[in-house]
Amino acid sequence: MTTNARKQDLIHKLNNGPLIGDGGLGTSLRGDGIDPGECEELLNVSRPDQVRAAHRSFLEAGSDIITTNTFQGNPISLDRKGLPGRSDELNAAGAALALQVAGDRAFVAGSIGPTGMLLKPYGDFEPAEARAAFAAQAQALAAGGVHFLIVETFGAIEEVVLAVAAAADTGLPVVASLAFGLKGRTPFGVTAQQAAQECGAAGATVVGANCGTLSPDEMVPILAQFRDATSLPLIAQPNAGRPQATETGVIYPEKPEGMADAAERFRELGATIIGGCCGSTPDHIRAIAARLRSA
Repeated sequence: MTTNARKQDLIHKLNNGPLIGDGGLGTSLRGDGIDPGECEELLNVSRPDQVRAAHRSFLEAGSDIITTNTFQGNPISLDRKGLPGRSDELNAAGAALALQVAGDRAFVAGSIGPTGMLLKPYGDFEPAEARAAFAAQAQALAAGGVHFLIVETFGAIEEVVLAVAAAADTGLPVVASLAFGLKGRTPFGVTAQQAAQECGAAGATVVGANCGTLSPDEMVPILAQFRDATSLPLIAQPNAGRPQATETGVIYPEKPEGMADAAERFRELGATIIGGCCGSTPDHIRAIAARLRSA
C-alpha cells in the first residue's frame, strides 16, 4: 500500500472504526522486569528487544494500533530524568521500534504525554516553553514515520491545547485524550464538553478519554458526554479497573471480559479507537478484539 493510500485508509478508519488500540505499555515493560524507577523512554535504545516484544504482544492480541514508547519523551520530562538533549534520539528510536513491529498489520501512534510541570496560572512554568517542548517531540515522531499522534493522559486544558496545536502543526492526524476522575472531571476540573470543544478547536481529529481513576464502566458516561458535545470521532482507553494500592504496589482488578463489555458500550457511543491503558494486558486487548470483531 502506498503512503498516500495508507493515510487515506487511516483517516477512513479513524472516522468509521472501530480500531483496536493497544494496552498498558508501561505495565508490559515493568512485567518484563524493568525497574519501576528506570526511564521507560531510555529502553528504546538500551533494551530495544524488550520494547519490541511488548509491542508484538499487543499486535498478536489483535491491536490495530501500536503506540510508541515515548509518553514522557518531551525535552522537559527527559531533562528532569537526567537525559538532556536526547528527545530527538529517543523519540526516533521509539517510532522505529513500533514501526518495525507494526509492519503493514497496524498503524503506529506517536505518544505525547504531559510535561509534568504546572503551567501558569497553576504554577510558574511558562506556556511557551511547554509549547516548544511538545513541538520538538511531535516533529521528531513525525520525522520518525508515525502515522498519527496521540496526545494522552492530560488533565489541564491549557496544557493539552498546547500539545494538540503543536502536534497538529506536523500535518498528521491528532488524537486528544484526557484523564478523568470519579466526579466526571479531570484533576484540573476539565469537563468532557470543554475538552471536546477546545481540543477540537486546537486541531484534534479524535477526542476522548484514557487512564484516570475510573473503571471501564465508569468511563462510559464520560464518553457519552463527549458524544453530546462533538461530532468528532472518539477514543476510549480505560485502565483495567480503578487503581488499587496494595503492599506490593498498585493493581488493576478488571478482568478481560469486563473490559470487553465496556468496549461494546464505547462502540455504541461511536468510539472509533477502543483499547486500554494502565494495567491492560494483551489478554484484555484480546478479549476486546474478539468481542468487537464478532459482531
